[in-house]
Order: sequence, then C-alpha cells, then structure tokens
Amino acid sequence: MAQLYFKYGAMNSGKSIEILKVAHNYEEQKKPVVLMTSGLDTRAGVGQVASRIGLEENARPIFEETDIYEAIKQLGFSPYCILIDEAQFLQKHHVLGLTRVVDQLRIPVMAFGLKNDFRNELFEGSKYLLLYADKIEEMKTICWFCHKKAIMNLHFIDGKPVYEGEQVQIGGNDAYYPVCRYHYFHPDI
Repeated sequence: MAQLYFKYGAMNSGKSIEILKVAHNYEEQKKPVVLMTSGLDTRAGVGQVASRIGLEENARPIFEETDIYEAIKQLGFSPYCILIDEAQFLQKHHVLGLTRVVDQLRIPVMAFGLKNDFRNELFEGSKYLLLYADKIEEMKTICWFCHKKAIMNLHFIDGKPVYEGEQVQIGGNDAYYPVCRYHYFHPDI
C-alpha cells in the first residue's frame, strides 16, 4: 500500500544522504525511482541533490508552477517510489499533488526536509506534510555546541546569530548550525 512519508530533521541530520541511499537501493534492484528537489535550492545547482559528504545525483526540480501529480502521471513509466529532497520549500499545492500521487497512482512518496526555519517557524511545505503524511519520522543529529539533540536551526551572519528576516535564505554549514533549544537562545559564540 502506497503511503506519504515525511522525514524531517535539523540541518546536518543526514536527510540528503538518506534520500541518495534510498534511491541507490531501489536502483540497484532495477526498480526506477523519481528523484525531485526544490528549484529554490541552488547550492549544488538547480536540480541537484547533494550531501555534505560529497555524493550527489541529478533530480527533477520543483518550481512554484510545477504540477507534481501531472508530472508523475505523464512519465511514461510507473516508478517504484518518488523521493523529494528539500521538501520544506514545497507549497500546499505541491503537497496535495503528492497525496494524489499516493492515493490515485498508488506510488509511495518519501519527502525529506527541515521542519522549522531559523526563526523557529514552520515552512509551508513542512506544515502541510505534517498534516497530510501517513508516516512522520524525525531524523536526529546533535547540537553544534553540546551533546543534546538538535531540534532547531540557528542562522549566523558575520558570526552573529540572526532570528529575523526572510524565511528562505539558502545556506549550509557556513550560515546554519543545528542546535538544541538552549543553544538556540544562548549560542556559544
């Protein structure tokens, strides 16, 4: 039975490496998958899923106007699974399209992304995935400053923590740290 999965975690929790591992495992068994990612994330280039350990794979970019359900329906083959990276950047209509892929096309979907932004607000894609996903799983990592579980993302600009600004600000280890609640409010600078 096809289901919609949402696997979320703070920065550096291994989301991209996990999606690449899942894709590899399917493809090694000659079971095609469709790998997709947000067109907003241009760190490794548009349409690239890249992990911090150096692995990367081409993916179909999702833009604001992308109709995911129609894109999958028109593939010409039935993939074993749809894998979505950077799912926090999806919009409500994208998530609803994923539910149609699962419910009408009976193809499982695994979406990976952040739950909350550096302001500690839900991303739109994450909000609707939390509402509509059949299964939700937290991917864990540790705080940049201590041994506790990281549940937030701390944004730094010029070595100083930032708690306000535009929600979407693409960056990696140079700009964001995974942190526990305590260090979100009291970073060890």
